Parts: sequence; C-alpha cells; structure tokens
Amino acid sequence: MSEQNAGAELREFLRTRRARITPEQAGLPPRPGIRRVPGLRREEVAHLAGVSVDYYIRLERGRNGGVSASVLDAVARALRLNAVERDHLFALARPARTRPRAMAPQRVRPGLLSALDTLADVPALILGRRMDVLAANHLARAFYTDFDALPVRERNMARFVFLGDQARALYADWAATARGVVGTLHVYAGAHPHDPRLAELVGELSVADPDFRRWWAEHDVFVRENGTKHYRHPLVGELTLGYEAFHPVGDPDQTFGLHTVEPGSPSENALRVLASWTADGRIARSAGAPPSDR
Repeated sequence: MSEQNAGAELREFLRTRRARITPEQAGLPPRPGIRRVPGLRREEVAHLAGVSVDYYIRLERGRNGGVSASVLDAVARALRLNAVERDHLFALARPARTRPRAMAPQRVRPGLLSALDTLADVPALILGRRMDVLAANHLARAFYTDFDALPVRERNMARFVFLGDQARALYADWAATARGVVGTLHVYAGAHPHDPRLAELVGELSVADPDFRRWWAEHDVFVRENGTKHYRHPLVGELTLGYEAFHPVGDPDQTFGLHTVEPGSPSENALRVLASWTADGRIARSAGAPPSDR
C-alpha cells in the first residue's frame, strides 16, 4: 500500500466512523434544516475534539504530518472509538517513519512447532502476516481443511473463509466470522501499509466476493483474542468451541490460535471422534516446512 493509499485508508476510516454517530448520540443540540450527510459533519467532529475545522479536514484528507497524540485522543473520544479503533487510528495517522523494506520470509521456530504438536485434542494453528497459515496441527487440518495440500499462496484463513465453499457451511454464523476476518485484515493494513501481498489479497477477495467488497468498504477493525464459536462440521455435526489467540514473544506478526472445549461435553466427544477418524495418516504433517515466499 502506497503513501497515497495509506492516506485514503485514514480518510475512509474517519469518514465511516463519523457516519455512525448521530448528533444526538454525540450530545450536540438539534439544528434546524435537513442534514445532507449521515452521522456527524466534519465541523461537528472538530468542535467535539476541540480543534479547528481546517485542521480536522486536513487530518481526514490524510494530510496529517506531525499530528499529536493529544489531538488523536480527542478525535477518538469525539468519534467514540473503542480501544481497537483508537489504536488503528494512531497506526494510520502516525505510521512508522521508516523506509519500506522487503519483508523477510516468516519462519515458525521449532519450539512453537513442538508446542503445536503437543495439542492433540483440540485444533490449533499458527497464522502469519495477512492471516497466512504457517502451521497447523493434525486436528486443525481435519477440522478446517488440509492446508498442507494447498498451494502455498492459498494457505490463508481469509481465502478459506471467503473462497472455500466448506467455510460457509462450517461456521454456524458465517457472516460474523467473515466480518471479523475483514476487520483483522484492516488492522494489519494499518500496521503494514506497504505490504504488496495484502493489496493482492484484498483485490482478489474484492473481485471474487461481494460480501468482502462491501465489508471492506465499511472499514471496521477487529482484534481476535478469545471467545466462543459455533460450528456445523460435515463429519461430526454441531460443536461449540472456545478460542484463544496470542502473539509469540519475538514475532508480533505471528498469532498462535487454539480452540478450547468444555470437558465432558458433546463437542469434546465430537473432536475425539474426528481425531480418531482422521488418525490413519491421510492428513500428513508437513507444516513444519516453512513456506519460502512469505
């Protein structure tokens, strides 16, 4: 993503945030006349943030050189941003002042691969940049898809969710999951505005899927940390699984994600059945071989 595109990301993020808030929600007195824009006007955001209208307009247009943390905090409060949205605003408005460099291929260190292998009873995987699947344990490949059998370029959770027919059947609430994926990619875009592979991925998904195209334009952001999801697996039926996600120390661009399951529950039994049915080696482990072009 170029500097111009990064400015466009900031512009669209601020525009979509202020479009969500009515003057009444912001505590502004009603004004006569017909409003021609949804949500707040630029001058209303400027008033709420305590900055000049010209200054806010320059910020929203991406001309944000030297913007202070206090101003961004004030804008975040005016727009009622949550913690994830506030961090995203800072990433877009105050990008790292370093020259873009080619990204080195990602590697999963041996200790993490060993930890992944010890999790035999629940699906677990390691995601890299752009939600690329860098490694997955046996049960994750049985539960989702055999990522190792895919071409390296296609080993990606966003592609799985939007381009794979099995994903729409697997997730009981596919739309909520898919919107979370889009939000996760937006957070990544804010942190890595110069990643050409992200632009390629977004372009591919935008052309292939109208839902992705519409949700990407909404500029929502999301950080997946923990929660619960419901599934309808084609082999073992309905499951309710928790999930936990964290970044390994030393590589913030990797995410170690694993499912949890309530002991003694039907979902735990379903995972055991799935593991036994796929334990004959037909899903072979090759995720330890790091992809060469990531």
